[in-house]
Amino acid sequence: MDPQRSPLLEVKGNIELKRPRIKAPSRLPLSGSRLKRRPDQMEDGLEPEKKRTRGLGATTKITTSHTRVPSLTTVPQTQGQTTAQKVSKKTGPRCSTAIATGLKNQKPVPAVPVQKLGTSAVPLMAGGKKPSKRPAWDLKGQLCDLNAELKRCRERTQTLDQENQQLQDQLRDAQQQAKALGTERRTLEGHLAKVQAQAEQGQQELKNLRACVLELEERLSTQEGLVQELQKKQVELQEERRGLMSQLEEKERRLQTSEAALSSSRAEVASLWQETAAQAALLAEREERLHGLEMERRRLHNQLQELKGNIRVFCRVRPVLPGEPTPPPGLLLFPSGPGGPSDPPTRLSLSRSDERRATLSGAPAPPMRHDFSFDRVFPPGSGQDEVFEEIAMLVQSALDGYPVCIFAYGQTGSGKTFTMEGGPGGDPQLEGLIPRALRHLFSVAQELSGQGWTYSFVASYVEIYNETVRDLLATGTRKGQGGECEIRRAGPGSEELTVTNARYVPVSCEKEVEALLHLAHQNRAVARTAQNERSSRSHSVFQLQISGQHSSRGLQCGASLSLVDLAGSERLDPGLALGPGERERLRETQAINSSLSTLGLVIMALSNKESHVPYRNSKLTYLLQNSLGGSAKMLMFVNISPLEENISESLNSLRFASKVNQCVIGTAQANRK
Repeated sequence: MDPQRSPLLEVKGNIELKRPRIKAPSRLPLSGSRLKRRPDQMEDGLEPEKKRTRGLGATTKITTSHTRVPSLTTVPQTQGQTTAQKVSKKTGPRCSTAIATGLKNQKPVPAVPVQKLGTSAVPLMAGGKKPSKRPAWDLKGQLCDLNAELKRCRERTQTLDQENQQLQDQLRDAQQQAKALGTERRTLEGHLAKVQAQAEQGQQELKNLRACVLELEERLSTQEGLVQELQKKQVELQEERRGLMSQLEEKERRLQTSEAALSSSRAEVASLWQETAAQAALLAEREERLHGLEMERRRLHNQLQELKGNIRVFCRVRPVLPGEPTPPPGLLLFPSGPGGPSDPPTRLSLSRSDERRATLSGAPAPPMRHDFSFDRVFPPGSGQDEVFEEIAMLVQSALDGYPVCIFAYGQTGSGKTFTMEGGPGGDPQLEGLIPRALRHLFSVAQELSGQGWTYSFVASYVEIYNETVRDLLATGTRKGQGGECEIRRAGPGSEELTVTNARYVPVSCEKEVEALLHLAHQNRAVARTAQNERSSRSHSVFQLQISGQHSSRGLQCGASLSLVDLAGSERLDPGLALGPGERERLRETQAINSSLSTLGLVIMALSNKESHVPYRNSKLTYLLQNSLGGSAKMLMFVNISPLEENISESLNSLRFASKVNQCVIGTAQANRK
């Protein structure tokens, strides 16, 4: 685009400047009646023309198709500068610079003065006065004046046409320049929008970059801290490395020494292997010998028990309880054994006075003395540990495959339950035979495990009440449903007896046994009797099935340990008045005495080697059938009361125990496979 062209027309838009040509009115004489007018009328006719030409002068009117604008020739320089400033605000600094340059290079068009028609044709008179008007009759002079004026008007018109042509050329140039500037302006505006968008994007990127810079600075500071820490660690590691290098050198020196020693030790290792093989052979030989010694120990142990008798009877006298009367002296005596006072007592003397007997002189007869002899007698001061120590070896026979049965027999209140289960309160010193026996079995089984034996234990606890078997370990809805339990063979051709619907609980520690004893104690049938405030009215039978196995030698053994707490053995009082409660006690006593009598008959039949043994006459003897035969070992505790009022029942119990003690059953045989 030419910078010399005026940019004013671009600001105004597509403005077309048109300057109309001024046509001078013709003053030629008109034909017809017009020429016949008077001079004054002719002069009056010329007045409108004068008025029409009076406006022509220093300024020129420009007519456009849309808007009237001042002529370019008369626009002052300050107006151009103002326009250029307005355009510069709209189009930017580049466009404003172009407009300012165009206005600066624009040459003003000289204004052509326009004279009024009819004045220039009249020559001035001397002194600058206008000539007087021609008279109306001087038509020729007026015509000359009009011709002169017409000539001047034509010249002026020609001049104005030239000037108009120049202005039209300038207008076309300005329009072209304005069109080019408009196109450039739109291009620049689009470019400006892009630049602004790019600028905004650049600002956003700048913000992002600043955020990144801040983040990188933070990371840089963190990394610098880490680098410092790593440098410190590196220094420490270098120090450690130097220490390790020194240690490595020391280890290498020691390794060389060890290699030298290793080469000398290999020969020793070879000789040690030979010695180890010899020791292994010797160890196998000693294990075989140890096994033989263990079997010999078992044989001798059980032979010793057999020499003591397969049926043994111990007598235990309970101490006097608080609130009970002190027995008279000499009522119970415990003579010393054959070896003197150091030997445990085995005899018991009971003195009884009979007021019905009298001498001839009328003096009372001396008291009657009854002497009894048993395998062992425990005075009232004997503790639970002393009692168990005497039967511990017998309990251990169950691990060797021998069935073992231990009874507690006596009248109500003689201490049978205390002997078997122990006293209340959980005092270890008062524990009975059942928890002590199981603790002893668990301990011995643990010792035998070092010799290759593994044992398993299964416990059951039932009671026989009025010839009905009840499960003392029953819980929940089965509790108290004793009628469902029956004694049956384990299988066709099997000699093992089981109780149907009874719980058989595997046990392996003392805590499990204590829980079972607590549950059984709650379920056992008790009642108040004339002899005891809380008396057991049933036979309780605790059975432990023991199974042993020696896998390396293919040996197996199995046996049962039965611990029985019998019901009270007191006799019936024929003069007792029977009420509703007494009738129930009567039926219980009859059932108890019947089962105890059957037990005595079974023991007598076994002792006499009778062909028929009445096991089935009682549920108690039927359940204990395998623990009473010739292959079993049996022990009976006869418990008696030290009170004088119980002397009659104590004598009956001692007499029954003496009969059992006189029985001899065949040699027991272990149940081994």
